Amino acid sequence: MLSRLVLVSGHTLKNSGSFGACMVQASRTFHQSSQSLAPVPPLPEKGGKVRHGIFPEELFTLLYPKTGVTGPYMLGTGLLLYMLSKEIYVINHETFAAASIGAVVIYGIKKFGPSVAAFADKINEDKVAKAQEVKDQAMASLAQGIEDEKKEQWRVEGRHMLFDAKRNNVAMLLETNYRERLHMVTNEVKKRLDYQVELQNLHRRMEQEHMVNWVEQSVVKSITPQQEKESIAKCIADLKVLAKNTQARATLNLRIFSKVLKITVKNVWGKPGFPVKRLLA
Repeated sequence: MLSRLVLVSGHTLKNSGSFGACMVQASRTFHQSSQSLAPVPPLPEKGGKVRHGIFPEELFTLLYPKTGVTGPYMLGTGLLLYMLSKEIYVINHETFAAASIGAVVIYGIKKFGPSVAAFADKINEDKVAKAQEVKDQAMASLAQGIEDEKKEQWRVEGRHMLFDAKRNNVAMLLETNYRERLHMVTNEVKKRLDYQVELQNLHRRMEQEHMVNWVEQSVVKSITPQQEKESIAKCIADLKVLAKNTQARATLNLRIFSKVLKITVKNVWGKPGFPVKRLLA
């Protein structure tokens, strides 16, 4: 009955225009709101607290402010008695079977629950550890990739300086080759010019020697035997006069030297008892 009532009321509201517009607007608002972009909260690793194995703790904390501590228990007891009195729930053989199965399940949970939970927790921890290891390896590889990328970017930035240095080296090599070739050309030109200078000097020297030989030969040829005899006689006479003058000058110098020596000896060694006469003799 209640399900049919809900379906009929929902179909009626859906056919109405205001409700349809509200639903469209609500759907648009839901899909376009910023909450859809919010991060999904992580799932809890462990469930919340429960009482008696199946009743959540939030139900009791919800009813505490209005019904007190015993309110949830009274609500449950009253609801159970209402269902039994109105025969909503009829006790039959299935109830006893369910009670038996529930007792066995509770005993199994109490008996084997901690060991099974520890085993399941161990399996879960192993899976989490493997997932964390894979995650750490992936993060390490990504971090290494980031570092490699930064290093490559640094190398790319330094490549410009490397290329500039290589360009400067090539320019220096070209300048050095140019200077060497220029120096080689200068030396070759200087050698050729020196050769021309030496060649001109040789021509000039040969011309001078030829001129001197020609003049000498011409002079020798122009001298007659009579002139040669007269020249020789004049040279002999000049030599005789020169010898006489030289001999007279030497005699005069010897006399002057002897007089100066006597005066010096008398002034310097003229002491009593010094054999001046013997020395001068």
